[in-house]
Amino acid sequence: MTEAVTELLAVLDLERLEIDLFRGGNPKTGWKRVFGGQVVAQALVAATRTVPDDRPTHSLHAYFLLPGDPRAPIVYEVERIRDGHSFTTRRVKAIQHGRAIFATTVSYQVVEDGFAHQPPMPAVADPEGLADGRDLARDGRIPAAVAAYFGRPRPILLRPVDLRRYSDGEAREAAFSVWLRAAATLPDDPALHRAVLAYASDMTLLDVSLIPHAKSVFDADVQAASLDHALWFHRPARADDWLLYAQDSPAAGGARGFARGQIFDRAGNLVASVAQEGLIRPRGE
Repeated sequence: MTEAVTELLAVLDLERLEIDLFRGGNPKTGWKRVFGGQVVAQALVAATRTVPDDRPTHSLHAYFLLPGDPRAPIVYEVERIRDGHSFTTRRVKAIQHGRAIFATTVSYQVVEDGFAHQPPMPAVADPEGLADGRDLARDGRIPAAVAAYFGRPRPILLRPVDLRRYSDGEAREAAFSVWLRAAATLPDDPALHRAVLAYASDMTLLDVSLIPHAKSVFDADVQAASLDHALWFHRPARADDWLLYAQDSPAAGGARGFARGQIFDRAGNLVASVAQEGLIRPRGE
């Protein structure tokens, strides 16, 4: 298991302070703020530890309230909203320095059969033929900041399907697809795989809203930050197998970009859907 994955699993293994109170640490990244996907995943872990194992998560809806401080632990306070016959609901508040930095509502459901349909998976190149992080780090056609992002050691491997938006700097359709998976085999705990998938669901998503403007979150003249995050789990999936994250952005305005994502497994099953709005403010305006 890679060091980055070991560190991620440690970050997701929250310390229980009280029955519904947990504390999570931060990885050593050198970043100025906590990665949003980490807070989403840790909050999901906290909520899940108060729910019976036979009720998997089916959705979460969250708001990022303040930037997280990577130098301080995060306390997660779980509120038991509802325990019904089929559904269970939890509300989680993440706290640092006495202030709420994040809040989410998480819903769980007993496993049931019912109607089912889904869209087809986009026809894209397989991940095995795409550049990995080391290749991207050496790619002189893309900006240094982009190469550093994709090339740094991380717990989630990323293989973008098409990097032209970074290499040619042209405005194009607001769509982006990337293959992703954990960088090492994970334990066989379905709840852990959902938490890792929640962690990964915040990667690259907001950036798609800048594609029609020939901009990127890596540009110095763009201020970008996630504002909210919604995630629906449709089917079980292993986060250590390749998953296709197909993203698009139907709208932007008011210094905010709206982005959506569909996550498919290699068999073409839609395993999760994501929606997010984020700040995309031109600096100096």
